[in-house]
Amino acid sequence: MPHVIVSPCIGVKDNACTEVCPVECIYDAGEMFLIHPDECIDCGACVPACPVSAIFPEEDVPAGETEFIVKNRAFFGL
Repeated sequence: MPHVIVSPCIGVKDNACTEVCPVECIYDAGEMFLIHPDECIDCGACVPACPVSAIFPEEDVPAGETEFIVKNRAFFGL
């Protein structure tokens, strides 16, 4: 999973990340957006577009936010 969206996105859901994604792999998951791990091409375009700094490469997800790696995979049935 190249990139993961974490808690700052909850309740914000600014569409800036979805607008810059070249492969449209960011989906509305209700309270936040999530990135489909099999569709993401790891381009990183979404990272600077996020106004709340909620998007990280999986290996750089901050401590205390790692539950979102699991949440992301579960949402997409992976």
